[in-house]
Amino acid sequence: MLRTKASFGVLLVALLSGCSDGTVDGRWYTQAQIERGTTVFDDNCASCHGTKAQGSFNWRKRLEDGSYPPPPLNGTGHAWHHPFEMLMGTIDQGGAPMGGQMPAFGDELSKDDQKAAIAYFQSKWDKRIYDAWFERSGL
Repeated sequence: MLRTKASFGVLLVALLSGCSDGTVDGRWYTQAQIERGTTVFDDNCASCHGTKAQGSFNWRKRLEDGSYPPPPLNGTGHAWHHPFEMLMGTIDQGGAPMGGQMPAFGDELSKDDQKAAIAYFQSKWDKRIYDAWFERSGL
């Protein structure tokens, strides 16, 4: 009887999870990465990019020093134009090469934390934006 209940439990979990590979909506990341990314983003990115990854007001207008304010990362800005490796490079090396002031996080965040931050903000992208990113350059 115990074995039957355990088998039923495993079957139920498999059915509820859709027997998927763990990714969210067929995207490259998992729910666990989004959850980790929420913390990483809140602790390291939200002070500039906003608590909902909405970016700065007038993010397209250069500041007096010629740099750009933090852009939105929630799918309403241009982050979806950049391939995954460029997003990772920007987090790792900072935004100066792209005309911004974002500090480098390569010494502060592990590669897994950097990926989790990307998973978090990409989870805010609607299907149309994510699919355009994936087809344009994606992974």
